[in-house]
Amino acid sequence: MSSVLYDTPGPRAKRRNVFYTIAFLAVLGLLVWWVLSALADKNQLAADKWSPFVTDSRVWTTYLLPGLTETLKAAALSILIALPLGALLGIGRLSDHRWVRVPVGAVVEFFRAIPVLLLMMFAAALYREFTTISSDFRPLYAVVTGLVLYNASVIAEVVKAGVLSLPRGQGDAAEALGMRKGQTMRYILLPQAVTVMLPALVSQLVVIVKDTALGGALLGYAELLSQNRQITANYGANTIATFTVIALIYIVINAIVTHLAGRLERRLRRGRKSAAVAIPAQAGPTDVKTDAVSGA
Repeated sequence: MSSVLYDTPGPRAKRRNVFYTIAFLAVLGLLVWWVLSALADKNQLAADKWSPFVTDSRVWTTYLLPGLTETLKAAALSILIALPLGALLGIGRLSDHRWVRVPVGAVVEFFRAIPVLLLMMFAAALYREFTTISSDFRPLYAVVTGLVLYNASVIAEVVKAGVLSLPRGQGDAAEALGMRKGQTMRYILLPQAVTVMLPALVSQLVVIVKDTALGGALLGYAELLSQNRQITANYGANTIATFTVIALIYIVINAIVTHLAGRLERRLRRGRKSAAVAIPAQAGPTDVKTDAVSGA
């Protein structure tokens, strides 16, 4: 099938594509074989390295599930705070008032430019010096603070880009109807921009879940990835097996988030189509009155 950007390959091109595919699969197979051979030489593929995750429930109840709980707790708190805060900052960046737009833009650019790990470390130092938060909860507070400050700034840019991507006529029509800027943003622009922003927002939510691991690396937060140290210390230095299982858990979590977001996006699109179909029926009586006045 041909299109503007793609021409149907001829016989020589098809043979060439088949050759490239076979060569790529051969190189990939050699790479996998080399990796597995190296792991086998280091005794990382031995059954005793992997069996605890199947035969010993304490690996899950003592280490993995508590770590997963802490990861989800930090991610959930960060998402619940960062989403509305980012939306407010994004709306502030679109304000007609310079005294609102400029300071909000400075805040967004400042926190967006700083690595999230530094934000966590600064937050931990501030909580330690100027608050009475217990050391047991301080890592959680620091991780959530860093994630909120960084991701709210990124979400603000996503909201701004989503609203600006809409046709300008949407805002002009609302202004012609006498709607204020806040009403236009709340009832016209944001509902339509949500569908546009959703893929980027989902990507950012996935980043939040993964970035909780930074707290475990340097702040001592007992999240999922940090549990590898405890597992490898108690189950025979099974580092590769532990990292593999933890990676699979992250993949499952992110797949669930992506699936739920996809369902939400489909529902939003169906809702918009239903609303569009209902508009002519609502406009009927007005048209009748207008025609009657014109005839008169």
